[in-house]
Formats: sequence, structure tokens, C-alpha cells
Amino acid sequence: MLTYLANPARFMRWSGPPLVPLAVATALTLAAGLYLALAVAPPDYQQGESVRIMFVHVPAAIMAEGVYYVIAAASFVALVWRHPLAEIAAQAAAPLGAAFTLVCLVTGSLWGRPMWGTWWAWDARMTSVLVLFFLYLGYIALVNAFDDMSRGARAASVLALVGVVDLPIIKFSVDWWNTLHQPASILRAGGPTIDVTMLVPLAVMALGYVLLFVTLQLVRMRTALNVRKARALLLAAPSRRGGATAAGAPPDATPVLR
Repeated sequence: MLTYLANPARFMRWSGPPLVPLAVATALTLAAGLYLALAVAPPDYQQGESVRIMFVHVPAAIMAEGVYYVIAAASFVALVWRHPLAEIAAQAAAPLGAAFTLVCLVTGSLWGRPMWGTWWAWDARMTSVLVLFFLYLGYIALVNAFDDMSRGARAASVLALVGVVDLPIIKFSVDWWNTLHQPASILRAGGPTIDVTMLVPLAVMALGYVLLFVTLQLVRMRTALNVRKARALLLAAPSRRGGATAAGAPPDATPVLR
């Protein structure tokens, strides 16, 4: 499947039709998730109404890490197999991952203020997520730091692979160090500890975030391919005009100065 879609023309044909259904599904899922989170889910017995920030914060945290895995995998494929669309996929995903990470950091601060009495604490989880945000920014900067786009893409791919080491630190920081964050309450050996009235809205919101990412990723990849095609046509146009003039001129023609 990946080999088949490696052809940009095939990818453009395949990725166009699902865009509208994906956008509709994204909007409906996020609307349902917000309704369940704000109107159906009960307030927490300790945190009260402030717990509703969780329905935005937790899916953003999941996507912040998940999108980086996508970038790292695409970067690996680009470096090893020179997949034509791998670099485009990684570069398209980076700003989306940075946005999810920023939402995670901002909503985490908003949630931390009433719960911990501070907007920010330099505990292991918060600091490692901040490092992830800087990794996203560094990747984006490296892509655009060279006149030669291929050099920038290769340097950014190497950074993406090196930065993967931060992901297990984020995941296990609450187990390795004494942090303000609670241990895992969803993906754990004994099953989720969150009540189903909160788990269902959280799952719906997480699905909405995934659909949002897939939709925007396809749009960004299609846009990048169109930009490259337009750039190639602009670069080829002067040479074609020059060749036509040279071919159409008489052998002994003398240029006229005006």
C-alpha cells in the first residue's frame, strides 16, 4: 500500500475523495464529544467543574506524542528508503503536532492553577512535554534553515529520530520520578480507573482529535504537493521559452537592440 501511494499522482487521486467525509466526521465527532464533556459528564467529586479541562487536555497530550511518532516513522522511511512522500508527510505533520503540544501545555496550566495552586511547576512530565514542543519547533526550523531543501529535510529527519528518546520519558515520568501528575489512569494493566461517565466523552474527544489530525494532514500534504508542482512548472517555463526562441530564430539572425 505504501509503495502504491509513493507516487504523488496516485496519492493525489486517492486522498481527494475522503476529504469531505472526513471533515464532516471530524466536526460531528468533536461536537458530540464536547456535548458529552460539557453537558453529560458529571463534575468530579474533588475537582468539581474544573475537571472538564481534562476532555481537551488529555486528547491533546495523546496527540502530541502520537504525531511525533508519525514524524519519526516518516523520517526513518525518508532516510532509509527515500520514500517520495515520507518527507512531505513528516513536514506536514510537524506544525500540527506543535499545535497539539501547545494546547496540551496551555490547558495543563489552566488545569494546574486551581488544582496545584500554580500555573507551572517544573516537574518531570511538564518539562518533558515542553522539551517535546521545542523538538517540534526545532524540526520546523531545520527544514527551512538551508537553501538546499533536501539538506534541510535530512537534518530535520535526523533530529526527529534523536528526539524519540523524549517520548518514553514523557510516558513513564510519573513512574520514574515524584511528580504532581497522577499515574496512568487509562492505559494501565488493571484497566482504566476513570468512571465510564467520563471515559466515554474522553474517548469520543480523542477520536475527534485523531480525525482532525488525519483530515488536516491530508490537506497539508496535498497542498505541499501542489506547491512543489507549481514551483517546478515556474522553473521550467523560462527554459521552455528560451528553447522555443532559439529554435525559431534564423541561423544568421542578428539581435536588434532597442
